Amino acid sequence: MLRRRVSKQVEEEEEEEEAKTTSEYIVDRDPTCELKESDTDDSSSKSQHERQKDKLLQKKKEKKKRKGARRWGCLDVCCWFIGYVCVIWWFLTVLFNAMPSALPQFVMERMFTGPHPDPPGVKLRKEGLFAKHPVVFVPGIVTGGLELWEGKPCADGLFRKRLWGGTFGEIYKRPKCWMEHMSLNNETGLDPDGIRVRPVSGLVAADYFAPGYFVWAVLIQNLAQIGYEEKNMHMAAYDWRLTFQNTEVRDKSLSRLKSTIETMVQTSAGNKVVVIPHSMGSLYFLHFLKWVEAPVPIGGGGGPDWCASHIKATMNIAGPLLGVPKAFAGLFSAEAKDIAVARAIAPGVLGNDHFGLQTLEHMMRVTRTWDACMSMMPKGGNTIWGDANWSPEEGYACMKSKFAPDEHQVSTKIKQESAVDIGPHGKPFAHYGRMVAFGKEAAVLAYSAILEKRKGSPKMGSRNGKFHLNASCGDVWTEYHELSWDDVEDVANHDVYCADDLVGLMERVAPKLMVRGEENWGFGLADDLDDPKYQHFRHWSNPLETLLPNAPEMEVFCLYGVGILTERSYIYKVSPSTDTCNIPFRIDSSADGDSEGCLKGGVQFVDGDETVPALSAGFMCYKPWKGKTRFNPASSSSYVREYNHAPPTNLLEGRGTQSGSHVDIMGNFALIEDILRVASGQSGDEIGGDRIYSDLPTWSERIKLKL
Repeated sequence: MLRRRVSKQVEEEEEEEEAKTTSEYIVDRDPTCELKESDTDDSSSKSQHERQKDKLLQKKKEKKKRKGARRWGCLDVCCWFIGYVCVIWWFLTVLFNAMPSALPQFVMERMFTGPHPDPPGVKLRKEGLFAKHPVVFVPGIVTGGLELWEGKPCADGLFRKRLWGGTFGEIYKRPKCWMEHMSLNNETGLDPDGIRVRPVSGLVAADYFAPGYFVWAVLIQNLAQIGYEEKNMHMAAYDWRLTFQNTEVRDKSLSRLKSTIETMVQTSAGNKVVVIPHSMGSLYFLHFLKWVEAPVPIGGGGGPDWCASHIKATMNIAGPLLGVPKAFAGLFSAEAKDIAVARAIAPGVLGNDHFGLQTLEHMMRVTRTWDACMSMMPKGGNTIWGDANWSPEEGYACMKSKFAPDEHQVSTKIKQESAVDIGPHGKPFAHYGRMVAFGKEAAVLAYSAILEKRKGSPKMGSRNGKFHLNASCGDVWTEYHELSWDDVEDVANHDVYCADDLVGLMERVAPKLMVRGEENWGFGLADDLDDPKYQHFRHWSNPLETLLPNAPEMEVFCLYGVGILTERSYIYKVSPSTDTCNIPFRIDSSADGDSEGCLKGGVQFVDGDETVPALSAGFMCYKPWKGKTRFNPASSSSYVREYNHAPPTNLLEGRGTQSGSHVDIMGNFALIEDILRVASGQSGDEIGGDRIYSDLPTWSERIKLKL
């Protein structure tokens, strides 16, 4: 109250002072003013003097008011800017839609994109090609929708609503409930008690992963343009979380796929089916090819000629036939390149549970119940992927990109590190065969130098007791919390892990997971494929432990993108937060360097489609399945078709029509055209045979595999 009185008194004094100053100012400007007031009583003169005085006072008050007015802040500017943009965008959209139908495309072509090529379906229809062979789509991991059929009370109102795919709204509304329903039983790998989540059926199961994000939709549309419809197209939806054999045990998915293919052949004048798997779907269908001919009860009882009678071609899109290193990283530390980068940018965000944000521990707890993830672990061991001293991709020159190292830094680094192996390209070898290395030195030094250093280096200090207590970690418990400090430190002290070591490493850090893994998956390389043990279903999805069916006329395609840096090996460190419930190992995002593989953020990169290295996607079709071999005794034809990645030229092009990226390739016009030509009756030779842009031939020659 006292402050207000003082402030008011000060303002009054300021106004009086201003009035006095103004009066003096007027007198100074008009020297006759004082004379006029004292010597004459002219009222009009006095009135004019007062008006001038009032006018100046008014100007002073207005100026003062403007000074006291609230200025615009950043928030005001941003809000107005967003408002203007929205209004302009709305106006242009209305104007664009109000134009004649042909005009918007004409304007876009003239101003931005140039003439659009005809979609493959339109192009082939003009050539006179039409639907012939029925088509079956086999979606990969995570792209197929899952819906709720039975749940706990927290999921009331979600009956037959999508828990996976669509808008993902339930993740944000009730994250703990969502995780409970998306997890499988950690002992059986099947449904938890009182929960049933099932795959969405029909083409809508995987046409779009989320609104506006296509998966199969573009391919389906182009097939429709040459005469396909739902009667001769089928989406072989399955629960991608389960082991392949468990999709039959629980849902009869393999039996239903067998029955559907038989029906499609019967209703299409005997034309065989073209099967198009994507990503992990390639492994799922490889399992099916063995299951369908195996005797019941372990198989479908179709007999040795079933595939020859029903399958025209299998066209694997971006198939991780030999696995992907990224799958191991996900199981080992619940991360890959993108997660490691995000953690480096915002440290602590992914390591806590503030505001209900799901941490990496939550992710690991859920995904380690998804047994299908193990199907994509690297296969073939050191024979395929290399060891501590060599790898098939040695000498790969990293493309010029944002990951490319500075040449001056390369030469300086080489001089400083004499123990580094230098390749013919003048850069240090990436040592891709060291799929996991603890510390940058273990990744880049010559292996002899590592062994020498290991002899004289003290091990990490050991601590007594358990690494974590189960009770203290609550609902983020993972198998890591069963480890002792000795286990954690011993894993890190090993320095280097190659492909032959990965299964043993996972058995040490996730024994419960690997019990189910060893029952359902094979990761090795068969010496004798006639050995009866390889008749077990655990080997059917590993192309190096099984045979292609006896179907000489069946064609096998490997279709995939190249020209994108793809994760190949990792540099790890022990987490600095090992006194909490965090995962004890993480990718060392600070590990950058100058090597052939563009070491960036703790990851060594090689050529591929950003998810699957080209070696994994193409090797089987290029060598073990090419001609008559012990893996392909019927001499089925195999083809490699690579698609060189070209990003969209502008924002208006969306995800692009020439993309080689793992999912975006589903909209690649060249790939779609190849599929449509085969579906309409052409052979692999007729569409051009092999087309290779990568160094796959050189890499394949370095792999010493008995054929």
